[in-house]
Amino acid sequence: SDAHRLALTHFTHERRIETDSNDVYRQLKRLSRHYSELDDELSVTRSRLHKVVQETFPELENIFTTKSELFLNVVQLYPHPDLVLNHSKTIIKNRILANTNKRMAVNKAEEKAVELIEAAKQSYPAASSTDVVCDQVRVYAKRFQELLLQKEQCISKMESIAERLEEYSIIRSIPAIGANSAVRIIAEIGNIQRFDNNRQLNAYTGIDIRRYQSGKFIAKDKINKRGNKHLRKIMYLIVQNMIRQRRFGGNHIVEHYDKLKTQPYNKCHKVASIACVNKLLKTIFFLVTHNQNYDYRLAP
Repeated sequence: SDAHRLALTHFTHERRIETDSNDVYRQLKRLSRHYSELDDELSVTRSRLHKVVQETFPELENIFTTKSELFLNVVQLYPHPDLVLNHSKTIIKNRILANTNKRMAVNKAEEKAVELIEAAKQSYPAASSTDVVCDQVRVYAKRFQELLLQKEQCISKMESIAERLEEYSIIRSIPAIGANSAVRIIAEIGNIQRFDNNRQLNAYTGIDIRRYQSGKFIAKDKINKRGNKHLRKIMYLIVQNMIRQRRFGGNHIVEHYDKLKTQPYNKCHKVASIACVNKLLKTIFFLVTHNQNYDYRLAP
């Protein structure tokens, strides 16, 4: 009965015809979802690496930046303090210089070697150097490096595809939006020309307002969250990046955020951020549909 009634509505309601996306947008969307999967796996691997390092040689995380290539290389060489004490300061210094992808001064490498030796002497690990957990440290560190490389390759491929599109350079002209953010915005939105107005784009993103009222009861307004959750996350992170980089130049999105945070509005951080996402989507829609680059002097 329900299926029959739904079928009858096709004769009484005029529904919007779905516009087929270009193959370029389909490829970008697949790559963007693959990038999200790699990012999720990277987060899990980072947690696992942190857990096992805390058992073997936790002082390493205080000496090196945990997301750096040098840390991942050193933790594979010296997952346990006993392995550090088996080598001299000169050998450790040379290994540090050989395992960094940046230009490090010899004096700086020697300082790191001394810190490493002192930390190894003071360390009291929960496992021996022959324990299986040391092998796990090496496995997770190597997997971490592989995931970082795959993410870079994925973004590079997306950039090579997106450079053919006109909206790529337009979105890049907006402050605080780099190549990574631009290609992922294009991948998740697709062909923006298929939207008639920015309100449809808001609904697609899932930030349109949901209102509920029953009698005299009026619920607090919330966003629907029924749209593209990947695009919603990307746009929210871009707004946070804009707020952090406010000192580098004029940005009317940040000015709108500051306005909402002051009296008489005094909105909380998340509410103000979602309002800025709305304004940013409106800006992107206008610039792309009118084929204009961002200009702070012309911004509303």
